[in-house]
Amino acid sequence: MCGGLSLLLAAAALLATPASAEEEVKIEVLQLPESCSPKSKKGDLLNAHYDGFLASNGSKFYCSRTQNDGHPKWFVLGVGQVIKGLDIAMMNMCPGEKRKVVIPPALAYGQQGYAQGKIPPNATLIFEIELYAVNQGPRSVEAFHRIDKDSDKKLSELEISQYLKEEFARDGKKRHPSVHDEILADIFKKNDHDGDGFISAKEYNVYQHDEL
Repeated sequence: MCGGLSLLLAAAALLATPASAEEEVKIEVLQLPESCSPKSKKGDLLNAHYDGFLASNGSKFYCSRTQNDGHPKWFVLGVGQVIKGLDIAMMNMCPGEKRKVVIPPALAYGQQGYAQGKIPPNATLIFEIELYAVNQGPRSVEAFHRIDKDSDKKLSELEISQYLKEEFARDGKKRHPSVHDEILADIFKKNDHDGDGFISAKEYNVYQHDEL
């Protein structure tokens, strides 16, 4: 039975030992759509389901389908919202693609493991991933200018809410209304550092884009 571990709260993985040159993510493509576009890159907003297994005995420790009423997970790629190994494993992936990936301990939970998720120390992890959507994330320069309707170099809750609605409509998938509200709240919680109700260009600019 799938566990309730949330990999979007991957703070424990930040303590993992840095990977050596010999340790890398192994990727096996299980399914590739005929039209593989767009391909994911750092900063994109991804929508995916994934199951996690311990390589040592094959036991399943995580299943995204048991959370959020079974809706796929939304997260921004490459910013640490998932463990580092998954950030690497899901680069250059397109909607409809399925992958099986093997992640070494140093790119997962390292020497300390993650007891809450029943992940022992020095555990190699296996994930089966199915990607549903690749959207231009709220962190791209292009997205900032598109969201900032009044060109005041700061993003209001209304502006970001409208942007999310447009992106959801573009990929055409049905989602529970709570998904929109959860993502919007999470964006402001993590980025409105001064609590003024806006995300400034400086607060938004986690990638240090010169254009902002």
